[in-house]
Amino acid sequence: MISQKIKDLKPSATLAINRKSKEMQAKGLPVINLSVGEPDFDTPQPVKECAIQSINEGFTKYTVEKGTVELREEICKKLQTDNNLSYDPEHIIVSNGAKHSLFNTFLAIIEPGDEVIIPAPYWVSYPAMVNILGGVPVFCRWDKNFKIDIEHLKSLINNKTKALVLNSPSNPTGVVYNKKELEAISEVLTQKGVLCISDEIYEKIIYNKEHISIASLSPEMKKLTVVINGVSKSFAMTGWRIGYTASEPEISAAIAKIQGQTTSAPSSISQKAAYSAIKYGEQLVAPMVKEFKKRRDYLLENLSEKFVYPMPDGAFYLFFTLNNIDSVTLANQLLEEKLLATVPCQDFGADKYVRISYATSLDNLKEAVKRLNQVAEEKGN
Repeated sequence: MISQKIKDLKPSATLAINRKSKEMQAKGLPVINLSVGEPDFDTPQPVKECAIQSINEGFTKYTVEKGTVELREEICKKLQTDNNLSYDPEHIIVSNGAKHSLFNTFLAIIEPGDEVIIPAPYWVSYPAMVNILGGVPVFCRWDKNFKIDIEHLKSLINNKTKALVLNSPSNPTGVVYNKKELEAISEVLTQKGVLCISDEIYEKIIYNKEHISIASLSPEMKKLTVVINGVSKSFAMTGWRIGYTASEPEISAAIAKIQGQTTSAPSSISQKAAYSAIKYGEQLVAPMVKEFKKRRDYLLENLSEKFVYPMPDGAFYLFFTLNNIDSVTLANQLLEEKLLATVPCQDFGADKYVRISYATSLDNLKEAVKRLNQVAEEKGN
């Protein structure tokens, strides 16, 4: 009765660990959950007030399938100001979260058998989405900095290659691509005419680095890029479910057609809240990023040197290995022996690594570091 492709679909490793940790917490065990990529801050008050006002004013009906003109115009202003990218509101499609925006994009471009290059380590849902649609995920190696190995990327491109997925700042590693690195990627893609799906959802959560959208490097690269972004991470609005795409007319029209026949537009109230968040912008984000940096720095300063990890210059994850223990074994040991919920990165293309999220209180992190360091002494060389 169930299609084979859905039978073959793996459940999200992140959600599975989160579910197990909550079951343990419900039994009274003092589990510290470092698994879920969700800011622990509340949605900023001005955003909530805007949403409440929209409810009181009766803004509770369908909007056009692309999203309100007001919100799409504000997104265009943001892209121009923050990313030096010029788009028409018609080429912005607002969806039910950035995850929905990604799926719409894949659905718009993938034919059965098309290959999509996904650099490892990768967010677990990228290959799952490609597989559902009959595409073929092709994994690119990482270099010594946990970024795309350019020579390997070149070797992977063939006449079946449709797109490359780029995620900066990265989930799970937290690495951020600089301009020189993006230019090297752009040169390969523009020469071969390969699309770039640029997932920039962690754009604002960045430390001592500059976020650069690959689409801003040249008119040719902009034509080949679908920018994916949203308000979930930057503005602590995960439950509001607002993401968006910015792309060339052919792709944006296709995504609008898909959305018109599937979900239609996202919640009218959530769109009002997102408009407020993007309009207020940096003043809402800055306090949260300051706190994330404090937590990151605490981890870097206090975690045992036996843990090996790339420098997390963005997002709110630390991606580490300990004595090359396989990730599922290590994650299970951390949960069962130390009551720490982490994410094994086997399904992220890195079977010796575990991801923790520091989107939790400093008090939780202090206790987590204590438990992690105990593990390092017990199992590390």
